[in-house]
Amino acid sequence: MDFKLDLLDSKVELYEADDLKSLEGQIERAIDINKALMLDVHSVSHQVVFNPRKERLLYSAVVHFKLKR
Repeated sequence: MDFKLDLLDSKVELYEADDLKSLEGQIERAIDINKALMLDVHSVSHQVVFNPRKERLLYSAVVHFKLKR
């Protein structure tokens, strides 16, 4: 019986929040969780748009994690 572990090479996660502070908190928690998987932040992209239904801003971010080398 062979026991083989496959490591994640890359992972992309998406987040959105009603305010910037909440979005930052979500990203910080994700960084801590992904450190346990030996993944570091490779890049972060963010965007702010106006949500006409809620009549307020919507903050979103894409975080790309890559395996520590």
